[in-house]
Amino acid sequence: MLSKSISIIGITISLFILVGATFSVLYWQNINKPIQNFSEKVIFLVEPEWSVRTIGDQLQQAGIIKNPFYFKQYVSFSNMDKKLQAGSYLLDKNMNIREIAKTLASGLAQDREKTIKIIEGWNIADMAAYLRKENIISDEDDFIKLTKHDADTCFSLQSCQASFLSQIPPEATLEGYLFPDTYRIFNNASSQDIITKMLNNMDLKITDKMRQDIAVQGKNLHEILTMASIIEKEVRTPTDMKIVSGIFYNRLHIGMPLQSDATLSYVLGDDKPAHTLKELTIDSPYNTYKYQGLPPAPIASPGLNAIEAAIYPDQTDFLFFLSNLQTGKTYFAKTLTEHNYNKALYLK
Repeated sequence: MLSKSISIIGITISLFILVGATFSVLYWQNINKPIQNFSEKVIFLVEPEWSVRTIGDQLQQAGIIKNPFYFKQYVSFSNMDKKLQAGSYLLDKNMNIREIAKTLASGLAQDREKTIKIIEGWNIADMAAYLRKENIISDEDDFIKLTKHDADTCFSLQSCQASFLSQIPPEATLEGYLFPDTYRIFNNASSQDIITKMLNNMDLKITDKMRQDIAVQGKNLHEILTMASIIEKEVRTPTDMKIVSGIFYNRLHIGMPLQSDATLSYVLGDDKPAHTLKELTIDSPYNTYKYQGLPPAPIASPGLNAIEAAIYPDQTDFLFFLSNLQTGKTYFAKTLTEHNYNKALYLK
């Protein structure tokens, strides 16, 4: 009887050993053997709330692993279950479970978003060139086309919720309406997505109080953004912007041309602080040396400081200003004689 019991125990132990050995072999094979031998890149997203079980199941559904059981076991045995991190990862179907788990625990996720920085004073062409350089868009012309006022552009897209779209003059583009700021965008964001984001941001920056004050002054947003865009290109600091805004409004009040080289640069496609006598005679509504009043539309995207300066200018008797590009300092004058003196003194 004892011999029979010993025999049963021996068989049982042998079975346990056999099962254990079989499992070990299968386990070792499954964690070291990829689902395929050739490379095939896959973007795999791990959501923050996912458990190890969910991650394993999703890896199987994505065709990255064959059996989620071995993934869960390996992660548990290796004490990696608390180390797996949320994010978007670039995996390869020729990676084995050990390599996949190590990648998911590394935290080196492929970011689903990227940062872009649109600078104050950029025009639409500047933005398109920047986005193309950063490989965010593939065609600058397509981006620029979307800013034009026709049925196929962002003007008619439902995603554009900006309240001012219907107020933009029919002959104008979105120049000046795309708010310069730092944005987070998805890696696959389209030109339409980016334009919409900038338009909606502009709509948020222009507060109800600002809109009311614009209306009280008998102005509209288009005029304010046009003035703000010129101010943005002419001077740097918020203080100077408010003074220069007052100067431009003083000139408008007395029928004096704005005489802004920035508006002429918009036509000529240059960035000169001053232009030649021949250039000053160019026949364009943006030539504020030749024509009185504001140009037909903004020449760039103004920042919030410039917009506020256009709405709330400083009241002064100044009619002239001179900017020293080397020092960034601005010199103001009430008369042409004082202005010429400043030029003789500071433009050396």
